[in-house]
Amino acid sequence: MKKTLALALFLVLISFSAGYALAATKTYQVTGPVLEARPDAIVVQKGTEKWEIARDGSTKVTGDVKVGAKVTITYRMTATDIEVKPAAAPAKKK
Repeated sequence: MKKTLALALFLVLISFSAGYALAATKTYQVTGPVLEARPDAIVVQKGTEKWEIARDGSTKVTGDVKVGAKVTITYRMTATDIEVKPAAAPAKKK
C-alpha cells in the first residue's frame, strides 16, 4: 500500500515538473513586412529596425512568404552557448 501511494505521488510530481519545464519557455512575436526570405532566415521590418529571425525545416509556415508580405512571427529566445568568466579579485587596500 505504501509503495503504491509513493509511486502515485512520484508520478504526479513528475507530470507537474514536465509540464512546468515545457511551459517555462516564453514565446515572443514580431509583426511587419518581409524584407528578405531565405530558407534559413526571414528578415522583417519593425519600425525602423530590421529583425532577422532564423528558421529551419521544422518552422511552421502558413501561406506564401515573399518580400512585401505582412507576417507575424512567433519565436523563442534560447541560449546556444554560455561562457562564465572568473570574478575579478577585490582590490587590496594599501
